Amino acid sequence: MKPSQHPGSTYIGRFAPSPTGPLHLGSLFTALAGFLDARYHKGRWLLRIDDLDTPRNVAGAADDILKTLEVFGLTWDGSVYYQSDHLDRYQTRLEFLEKKHCLYPCTCSRKTLAHADKSYPGYCKNKTFPQTLPYATRIRVTHASIDFYDALQGKMSENPASRQGDFIIRRKDRIFAYQFAVVIDDAEQQVNHIVRGADLLESTARQIYLQQQLGLSKPSYLHVPLLTDSHGDKLSKQTFAQAVNRNSPARVLFKLLQLLRQAPPLELAEYPVTQVLDWAIAHWQPAALKNIGSVYGDL
Repeated sequence: MKPSQHPGSTYIGRFAPSPTGPLHLGSLFTALAGFLDARYHKGRWLLRIDDLDTPRNVAGAADDILKTLEVFGLTWDGSVYYQSDHLDRYQTRLEFLEKKHCLYPCTCSRKTLAHADKSYPGYCKNKTFPQTLPYATRIRVTHASIDFYDALQGKMSENPASRQGDFIIRRKDRIFAYQFAVVIDDAEQQVNHIVRGADLLESTARQIYLQQQLGLSKPSYLHVPLLTDSHGDKLSKQTFAQAVNRNSPARVLFKLLQLLRQAPPLELAEYPVTQVLDWAIAHWQPAALKNIGSVYGDL
């Protein structure tokens, strides 16, 4: 694996689920990978609840997520960070970008954008902020390659201007967009190692662009394969993935270690959760996941 971009600093990782339902196996798979990577490097592993998208939040889901992590022994460091408690931080960063003249309002409808290319064509690029009309806020993206190194995917390069164009950092409903909020949260929590699912690989260049515009440090990245169902679709709430069964946590952890290609000894399946995790931390080898795009997540 490539050496850390943060030599001499304490490893700080995080898991940041959205409270839109209970944890499913795909989320636990990613959480376990991040937990093991942090503990293997004798680092801290933080828990953040990404609850900004209030229309999608499910009552009680955040507490259920915490309970599931506790049952599986994935204990986090410090207190839980809730995005909804830090709206002032997002607003402050937004105003910083406004002063740099990086932002503009967008009143485009979904119907208008449905006929456009994947890259935003810039219909609203020269607009000034309206007084009454609802609008989203986009950031101007300059044409330049964003280069970064992923511990599993290797060297990556992407030009966000041609791939997505100017992207939204605050929605029409005034909710701060994921791409914007996550960058600020990671900086506020001093996260310097991000372990997450490969579906977020395409978000990385945009997030690095925001880091550059805000004068923030770039963390290290490790994107793990996605767990899929029998049809090859990512396990997610959208594909009706079932909540993790909490009745046999040690056996579920054992199976997840197999899916992570960690080759746990068979007898480990009969051990208690703490011993399973102790073994997994001591033997953690993320390189075993290289060149694997997805994993069928059948237990």
